[in-house]
Parts: sequence; structure tokens; C-alpha cells
Amino acid sequence: MTNTSSQPAQVQPMLTHPGLLACTVTIALAGLLFGFDTAVISGTTELLRAEFDLTPLWLGVTVSSALFGTLVGALFAGRPGDRYGSRDCLRALAVLYIVSALGSAIAWDWASLVFFRVIGGLAVGGSSALAPVYISEVAPAKHRGRLVASFQFCVILGILLAYVSNAIISGFDMVPSAEWRWKFGIATLPSLVFMWLLMRIPNSPRWLIAKGRDDEARQALNFIGLPQAQAEAEIREVRGTLDKDSDTEKLSWTRHRKPIMLAILVAAFNQFSGINALLYYLNDIFAAAGGALSPDTQAIIIGIVNMIFTCVGLMLIDRIGRRTLLLIGSAGMTVSLVVAGLAMSGVLPGSMLLVALIVFIAFFAPGSGAVIWVYISEVFPTPVRGRGGAVGASSHWGFNAVIALIFPTIAAVSESIPFYFFAVMMAVQFVVVLAYFPETKGVSLEKMSEKLGVKMR
Repeated sequence: MTNTSSQPAQVQPMLTHPGLLACTVTIALAGLLFGFDTAVISGTTELLRAEFDLTPLWLGVTVSSALFGTLVGALFAGRPGDRYGSRDCLRALAVLYIVSALGSAIAWDWASLVFFRVIGGLAVGGSSALAPVYISEVAPAKHRGRLVASFQFCVILGILLAYVSNAIISGFDMVPSAEWRWKFGIATLPSLVFMWLLMRIPNSPRWLIAKGRDDEARQALNFIGLPQAQAEAEIREVRGTLDKDSDTEKLSWTRHRKPIMLAILVAAFNQFSGINALLYYLNDIFAAAGGALSPDTQAIIIGIVNMIFTCVGLMLIDRIGRRTLLLIGSAGMTVSLVVAGLAMSGVLPGSMLLVALIVFIAFFAPGSGAVIWVYISEVFPTPVRGRGGAVGASSHWGFNAVIALIFPTIAAVSESIPFYFFAVMMAVQFVVVLAYFPETKGVSLEKMSEKLGVKMR
């Protein structure tokens, strides 16, 4: 939580406090399901292509179907999140994760598979909008970047687990129609764990204060490690902010132009890096490039690198800041994507693709990967934070769905063109971040509006 003028910084919740850790870890597990659900499709593309006789266009539709669900989930999660609280909405989304995993495993035809993947997409989209908001509202200001970025770490862990799970299940040499069902269905187990853990944490203290439930807010603040005196000071500070920005406030382009633009831009550039298109079609990309290692093995290597450098981002985000990480990441991704394009076009050896993508991940993970959900969750005022998070998350998933849909068709024409396009976009990101993005590290959520020039009524 934030500092107050009358309380010293050392009475903020400790980063290792059991209650704060319980809240952060539980909500971050939504990221694990998010990552697993979106990446598991990479190990099923060939199986689904054969099972349902899919053309490149219809394979794109199959892969992107869940992403259009994420767009809807993210777009409509904000208002329920602001009204009912992120925690309770995430409980409902946990049910959707379970239904999607089980339904995809027993799908009886292509249409039913797409339906259940869309259900999973709704859960992923809603989670991406609400989970970072919850964490940002319980996190101490000086550690907020690291704690919210733990959501991204769990996304990456989920992606790696999907790759490992795919490789293990492939090793059992099942019949193809059973193999892809197991790959989807295994996600039921972590979904059940997530639902159980959500029953053991409180609502966000800031949300409770906004709803006038101060007694519950005191209990929640005590749960995450604030002593009674500091909890009272925190309630007064948040209440003072809400006196200016009431609970009935609407998300407005006139008042919230800068946060809205920042959320949309950071989400758009995250996708125009090509990260999710690469993750969804990673096995296909490596198969096209060739190499001594199998596509599954190369995918696991990428997953491990992604996790390692996400940890680097966690260590740096509250030290050198969000803006600096975005700038460094943009420069590194631009170069590595050009090299990847040259490898795919045959100018460089195909074996260089793995090296280029490792370098790409090494710059993406601590840059755009670590920053996106932190930035989206912290730039909006408390009364509209859920809806603001939904704007950023829905932008992310909208661009994601479009890119995933058209990637197979464009790659079928030229395997290198997508990489060159993504490289150009990362060069543009460098310029936009340098010119427009403010640094938000260490700024309390109550002071953020002033820093971003949000107009008071």
C-alpha cells in the first residue's frame, strides 16, 4: 500500500508478509492458467490440422477463436470488477477455466472444440484485466512493479508448463485424437487449485474502501501486514482521494485521455512485437526453419529463456523503471527480429532462428513482457481502475486475435515477412516510448492521477 505523510515507510507491508504473499501468489496463478491456456495450442496445431482437415485460414480461425473470447472477456470484465470486486469475479472465471479444459478434452467436433476454447478465452481475458488490478491495489508502492510483474512471471511459467506438458504427452505415443484431448484437458487440475485458493484471500482493501466497507477494509489491510494505526491512515488517504473521484465516476476520454492512451499503446506494442504469434505457432516455425533439435525441444528452450529473463525483469522493474525497460527491450527486439527474418528467408542459416528468438525473448521478457500488466494496472484512478484495466487488456487481446488469425496465411506466402513487420513495429515503439511514456516507478496509486494529468472534477 502507499505511504502517508504521517507514517514512516518502514510500516508498509513487508514484501515477505504471509498475507501479502498469499494474495499475490493466489491472484498471480490466474497468470499461470492464462499462459498455459494460450500456449498449449502450439502443441496441437498439426494434430488439429489433420483431425479436422484444416486449411491455413481455418487453422488460424481455430487458434484465434480463444483469442476472440479473451477480447470479449477483457472488454466486459471491468464493470463487474469495479462493482463486485476483482476477487469475486476471478472466482467466476475459475469456473470458466474448468469448463473450458474439460469441454475441450471431450469435444465431439470442430465446432464444440472452438466453443470451449472461446469459454477459456473469456476466462483468460477477464483474468488479464482483473488480476493485475487486484495485485496493484494490495502492493506497497515501492514493490508494486515487482509484485504485479509476478503475474507476468506466472504467465511465462504457464507457457513453459504447456510446452513441457505437450512434450510429455507427445512422448506417450497416443493416437492423435487422444493426444490433443489430453493436452487441453490437463489444465483442469491447476484450475481447481486456483478456485480453492481464491476462497482464502480477502477483497482488495481499496475496493472495500470505495464501497464504504471500512471494517472489512481494516481486516484486509491487517491481513496483508499493515498495523492498525497504518491501516486507519491508509483508509483516510484513500477516502480522501475518493472524495474527489467518487465511486460513481465514469471512464472518460476527456478526463482520462492520458491513461487510456498509455494502456492502449503499451498493449498494442506488446502484440506488435509478435510474441504471441510466435508462441502459438512456435512448433510450426521451427519445423519450417529446420535444425537438429525437434520443435518440441526448441519450444521448451524458448520457454525456459522466457522464464529466466522474466525474473530479470522482476528484479529491475522497481529499480531502473518501466520506461527504461521498454526502451532497452525495443532496441534489442528490433535487431533480433531482423536476424530471425533473415534466417527464415534463407539469407542466414536456419539454425540462426533459435539464436535470434532466444535473444528476442531475452529483450522482450524484462521489457514489454514485464511492464505491460504493471503499467495498465497502475495508471488509472481507483474508481475506474477495473474499467481502465479492461481497456488495456481488451486492446491487447484484440490485436492478439487479429495477428494470430492472419499469421498462418501470411507465413504461407512468405515466412520472413511477419518478422520484418514486427521489427519495424519495435523500432516505432522505441520512438513512441521515448517521446510519450512517463516513468511510474515508486509513485503511489493516489498520486498517479496528478502525475499523469488526470483532470479532477
